[in-house]
Amino acid sequence: MSELSLVQRWRPGLIVLVLLIAVFLLLPHVYGNESLLFTLMTFIVLAQGLNLLYGFTGYLPFGYVGFFGCGAYATSLLVLHSGLPVLLCVVGGGLAAVVMGLILGPLLRLSGAYFSIASLAASQILYFVVSNTNLADITGGPYGLKIEQVYAPTASYNTMLGVLVLATALAAWFRRSAFGMGLRAMKQDPVSAAMAGINIVRARLITWLISAGVAGLAGGVYAWNLSVFYPEAVFTLQISVFAIVFSLFGGVGTVIGPIIGASVLYSLYSAIGISTPQYFQLIYGLLIVLLVLFMPGGVLSLFARRGVRVF
Repeated sequence: MSELSLVQRWRPGLIVLVLLIAVFLLLPHVYGNESLLFTLMTFIVLAQGLNLLYGFTGYLPFGYVGFFGCGAYATSLLVLHSGLPVLLCVVGGGLAAVVMGLILGPLLRLSGAYFSIASLAASQILYFVVSNTNLADITGGPYGLKIEQVYAPTASYNTMLGVLVLATALAAWFRRSAFGMGLRAMKQDPVSAAMAGINIVRARLITWLISAGVAGLAGGVYAWNLSVFYPEAVFTLQISVFAIVFSLFGGVGTVIGPIIGASVLYSLYSAIGISTPQYFQLIYGLLIVLLVLFMPGGVLSLFARRGVRVF
């Protein structure tokens, strides 16, 4: 492949990455609520991580929050007991989520609603384990963990931006690489993909582990930013619901769809969802119904129908 075609192939991804970095580095200078921007980045990362799995393999994990919570707890325990630099502890949180994904790998034998419900059950088991009072000496039980000694909002903000860039770069690679094209072929017709030589089991497992690692990294940085958290804060099902709805709203299987979905809907949530949650829940419910009925491909499908190439 010529150098020019390589540049053309990866140019959209590079443009998206540069824009993300520029926007989230500049926004704190024009908008004072850095905590809200941090949370927005967290949900974009989670929507992008879920997009890697659901958008490219068709597996929808209702219990995606389990990897997020696993990363948060693993990072915090490493900070408390290992003495490692906090960045290495965050990496350890991501690896812990990957190991958890490996343990839960047999769930990939299921499909459709069975897989979704089984992953939800697994995340709830993790929640009940870490919040168990008998494990309070290790996990803090229902009282959670404190890592105030490493509290650094600006450093954790920049690290979450790095995780966001990583998750988006992975989505761009999935979108443009032969591996990603194989996943999409497998999603459309697994039998034909297998006959074409694609190792379906290995490809699904790799994608599942990458998706788990992204959520684990996000959970680790989230715990670092909060520095004090309870099990409900990192295992609440609302995190899974937000990640699913945000990615579906923008458009799964794309790179910018989860970014648009999370940016629009989380901004809406921060504007009215916190002060008047009843109205937000009504609007949210209507949006989900309209999305399922009229835009199953997300808002980007509106452009795709008009011949616009979406990335």
